[in-house]
This record gives sequence, C-alpha cells and structure tokens, in this order.
Amino acid sequence: MSDQSSSESSQQPRPPAASRPRVAVVFGGRSSEHAISCMTAAGVLRALDRDRYDVVPVGIAQDGRWVLAADDPAALEAHGRELPEVDTSGPGVVVPMSTSDRALVALRPGEVPATLGDVDVVFPLLHGPFGEDGTLQGLLELGDVPYVGSGVLASAAGMDKHYMKVLLAGHGLPVGPYQVVTARDWQQDSEGVLQRLQTLGFPMFVKPARAGSSIGITKVDDAAGLPAAFEVARGHDPKVVVEAAIIGRELECGVLQDLDGTPRASELGEIEVVSGHAFYDFEAKYVDEADVRLTTPADVPADVRDRVRELAVQAFEVMGCEGLARVDVFWTTAGDVVVNEINTMPGFTPHSMYPRMWAASGVDYPALVDRLVQLALRRPTGLR
Repeated sequence: MSDQSSSESSQQPRPPAASRPRVAVVFGGRSSEHAISCMTAAGVLRALDRDRYDVVPVGIAQDGRWVLAADDPAALEAHGRELPEVDTSGPGVVVPMSTSDRALVALRPGEVPATLGDVDVVFPLLHGPFGEDGTLQGLLELGDVPYVGSGVLASAAGMDKHYMKVLLAGHGLPVGPYQVVTARDWQQDSEGVLQRLQTLGFPMFVKPARAGSSIGITKVDDAAGLPAAFEVARGHDPKVVVEAAIIGRELECGVLQDLDGTPRASELGEIEVVSGHAFYDFEAKYVDEADVRLTTPADVPADVRDRVRELAVQAFEVMGCEGLARVDVFWTTAGDVVVNEINTMPGFTPHSMYPRMWAASGVDYPALVDRLVQLALRRPTGLR
C-alpha cells in the first residue's frame, strides 16, 4: 500500500505555493563558522521536499547583512580547500518584527520594497556566535516566528562551553576537569593564569569558550606552548576554556524529538583521527577527510552504548534543548563515560556525523530534515 501511495502522490501536480508551508532557510552568519553554515545549507536545501514546502533561502553575510539567496545548493558546497560564502549580490531582506506580520521584505536599491510573503517557519542553520548562540532565536521569538531547534536559553548555554559544563555537572552528569579564563583574568594576571592551568596536567586543550567546528583549539603538550595557544583561542573569544586531555575513545550520539516532543537517542558514532592531525581539528573535519575515520554504529559493548544514549538524552533535557542536538562523549580507558559537550545545531551536511547516526538508526537525511520542520511548525513561540 505504501509503495502505491508513494507512486500515486509522485504523479500528482505540485500543490500551489500558497497551500504549502513556507520555510526560510537561514545560513551564513558573522562567526568564523560561516563557511560550515553554507555547506550545511546546501544539504538541507537539497533535502527539503518542494512538493511539501515553499523554500526561501536567506543568507547572512559576514558583515551581518541579510540577503535573498539563490536556491542553488551547488553554490554553497566546498571545492577542495575553497570554502563557500554568502553571495551578497542579491536583494537585502528585512525580517518581520511584529507578532501580526510574518512577511519577509526584499529591498533592491532604487526600487519599492517587495513583499516575499509570510514565513511559516525558519530553519536556522547558523553555527557559532551571532546565530547558534540564542541571538537569532531571540530575534525570531520577538517576531513570533516559529523556528527549528532549541530556544534562547538552551542555544546560549549550549554555545558557551563554560556554562554548559556548569549545567551538566550541576545535574550530576560527568564532565572532565577544566578551568575557565576570562578576559579580565588574562589581562590582570596572565602569568598567574598560566601557572594555575598547569594543575590540569599535560596534554591539555585550550579552546575559545564560544566557538565550534574545532576553530581556535590548540592541543598543548607543555607549558611553553600555553601562551601561543591562548593567543589563538582569544582571537576568537576573549573567554577561554582549558580542558584536561581525556584518554579514551571519542563517541557521539544524536538526539531527536518525536513529534510528541519525546527525545530519542540515535545509534552511536565514533571519530578516529588516523593520520596527519593531533586531534579532530577543523582541517580534519572539513578539508582532510581522508585522515579521519567516522564509524556508525560504533563498535562498543551494549552496556556502553546504553550508557551513552542515556547520558545523551539526559544532557538534552538538562540543557532544555528542543528539536535536535548532538552529544559528544569520551569512553575512557578506565571504562567511564564523560560528557564533553552538546551541540544544539550540529554539523548537518549529509556527510556529517549527526545525519549519519540517524541514517544508521533508520531515519534518512530527507526524513530527518522533514521531522525537524514538522516539529517547528507544531511548537509555539514564546514561553513554553
């Protein structure tokens, strides 16, 4: 019956745009993860079913301008080491700021502003600050526009590795040893900071507190490497998180809500850097993919699988996440599972670990994208 229904539906004419929910796919942004967001948008634009949705691509340029983008996924893909960026040649876009108006407006120099029509839901695919961190979510809440993914608080706390760890540890979830260095700490007593950090032991990882895609992270093997690592991290964020290295295997788990809001955990994935990189850095993730082995389902004992999946759902709920998240953990040589971080808008290209894990769990990429849009359409904005 399902095959017949599918065949019959494919022969029907596409419904008029007015009867289809309008999805604004927003990507790019001001953060150092601009290119990754563009690559994510390429995958989502390809996956959205135009028979079910009217799709409007909206890019945010690196200077913060919102522009109407071409519906051309190929233009948003990476080509070797050449990374994509938002094309700013299109008309500017004004987003709705009234609870009674959800219309996007296009602005072309010398022309009367043109209404693009109401938006039913926004799919925000920004990574990093000024997008993934609750700022865009707050803007959409002000305009009463439904959107995919977590709200303001979960997005902000999930972006900030410091407060993420505070929340997780405060609810009894295991996190590794770490220290936080604020801009004032560094300015007033950088030598004291460097001395204090050595209590974590070497190696350690120096990270911008509010960045993703492994941008700005340095693995430090001795005290001599700390000052340079701080300069790298502080180039992306004045607040720095320093983590003790945890010896073990790096595992990931996706969380996705059912349409009734129940969070479910995916099969596990494992990341192994096999050559060329000291850790799973930006180049390994997005450029030198041959140097990395991504495995899903991960080959781990059943009790470890169950523990990771349980912790992933717990982390999702502790942080107040909605829609989706990816939870990264370490399975240590001592047999413990330690939560490393949670990502409220994980990498979402078809080759990213989050979609891979759900594909291994029986939810393919188009179905995953559709689920997230449907969840957003069902969820109210405002207090909930």
